[in-house]
Amino acid sequence: MNALLKEIRHNPLLWLLVFVPAVFAGKALKPEAHTLLFALSVLAIVPLAALLSHATESVAAKTGDAVGGLLNATLGNLTELVIALTALHAGQYMLVKASIAGAIVTNTLFMLGGSFLLGGLKHHVQEFNRGSARMQAGLLFLATVALLIPSAVSGSDSTAGAAFIEELSVGLAVLLIVVYGLGMLFSLKTHRELFASAQAGEAGEAPWPVGLALATLAGVTVLVALVSEVFVESVQEAAVAFGMTPAFVGFIVVALVGAAAEMASAFSGARKNRLDLSVGIALGSASQIALFVAPVLVLLSYVIGPTPMTLQFWPGAVVMMFIATMTTTLVTNSGRSAWFVGVLVLAVYLVFATTLYLMPPRIQ
Repeated sequence: MNALLKEIRHNPLLWLLVFVPAVFAGKALKPEAHTLLFALSVLAIVPLAALLSHATESVAAKTGDAVGGLLNATLGNLTELVIALTALHAGQYMLVKASIAGAIVTNTLFMLGGSFLLGGLKHHVQEFNRGSARMQAGLLFLATVALLIPSAVSGSDSTAGAAFIEELSVGLAVLLIVVYGLGMLFSLKTHRELFASAQAGEAGEAPWPVGLALATLAGVTVLVALVSEVFVESVQEAAVAFGMTPAFVGFIVVALVGAAAEMASAFSGARKNRLDLSVGIALGSASQIALFVAPVLVLLSYVIGPTPMTLQFWPGAVVMMFIATMTTTLVTNSGRSAWFVGVLVLAVYLVFATTLYLMPPRIQ
């Protein structure tokens, strides 16, 4: 606990933790002040993300970057899962699908590109485990194909009714979950030697004790989820005040805020020349959302949703996810990175963001 308090005292960014109770107070006193709650929730998530970053790095120092990246991706995705479950229960399937697609694109392009750029600005050339990146890209490609098929079949075959799409979505959801589980078994158990870090990182501050790090991870993840729930309730009204479209909110804003904790860890790892951790977080989080979170939401929609949800996305989202997967495969194929590679990846993301801001797609 002394280590945690010392970190808060010496890191000005963590002073923003005062906005965490401010969010809950604002929610209780002025629930109709959506724009204020939106701003407070964003300010609260930033220091929580910094704490999550430090705790994850402490765990990764003991377990290795592969497990550390998986742990961070899993805990970071709890935020997206809570947001999606809240919207799922309310029947807002449009927001659920936009946040899923946006999270995949944000992690593969913005988070990965930002890590390459920030790490490259400090280190001339960085290396990472090419085999690990290839496997994650392969999992993403499989998930993209599974998400593309329902939309393609529905668009090309007029006889494909709603009942068929629902049955197909359930079958694909089960398949993706099984493949994700086998992928974890492959990378963490049977062939774990293939996923060792390619380059040692810089020596940094002494890591926290594992007990403190795990307790911080658990506590901060709960707070991030609670603050994110306030965020998603206020973001739609705040979007109108800021002139943002619903598609832009779900695909860009919700995805960025939901991934803030993971981004802090990924960017910090890249600056410390631990690019394996950054790549593991970015691609591991994206593949986990595509192969686990999205299928689980489809299955849970039969329990907590007003109607079953399918894996049928609007065409624009499928195209963006496919391009993001292909871009990831291209830039990670060599196992080396420099700052300009990050610029190129970020440019693809900005193309998507600009398009959604100016001309939102027709969401089915």
